[in-house]
Amino acid sequence: MGVTISLKSRHDGFEFSAYRAKPTDARRGGLVVMQEIFGVTADMREICDAYAADGYEVIAPSVFDRVQPGFLAEVNEAGYAAGRAASAASPIDQVMGDVQACIDALSGPVFYVGYCFGGFMGWMAASRCKGLSAVSGYYGRRIAEHLADKPACPIILHFGKQDPHIPMSEVEPISEAYPDIPVYLYEAGHGFCRRSSKDYDAESDRLSRLRTLQLFHRSGGAKGEMGG
Repeated sequence: MGVTISLKSRHDGFEFSAYRAKPTDARRGGLVVMQEIFGVTADMREICDAYAADGYEVIAPSVFDRVQPGFLAEVNEAGYAAGRAASAASPIDQVMGDVQACIDALSGPVFYVGYCFGGFMGWMAASRCKGLSAVSGYYGRRIAEHLADKPACPIILHFGKQDPHIPMSEVEPISEAYPDIPVYLYEAGHGFCRRSSKDYDAESDRLSRLRTLQLFHRSGGAKGEMGG
């Protein structure tokens, strides 16, 4: 179980909240977990706690706090509308400033995992933020629009083959531009790691998480000092 902390954005000094979960055993590194458009929900906090159990000190920023402090949206039509509006009101540079504040609050090595909105922002963070050792991005839209932003650290990407929001025509350009970046495809839809989603797929969740942990381990996430 984590706690709520406050951090100041490196973009504009705005003070935003974040969920922080620390490992109880030997520490493997820091980890920024980036939300979907629905905010730092119970599903996101569960993911944070699971990574903390694996040895990562986790921070999940509430990047829509400028729109509404503690922003949370239900997974329904109204929630989608609210999440899309909050996303549109959150420029990339602003989100990168929030991510950088999280990275700076963690001792290295520091990794990143993001979902949906957070998956796309992971691509941007890999190219624009300082201090990341590796990034794992899940079902992130708009990456194909930002291929000029070249990742500066190891990155892997995960997409569902049946995702109605991200057709393969938006995924293929990524592999064409960056053939050395692993792009994993799963027999699943959008949100296949969110347990409350109708698209949740246990096998895709398990395999993608294993690949994410392997990436982190290869990129310096070996057991170290005890979490405090």
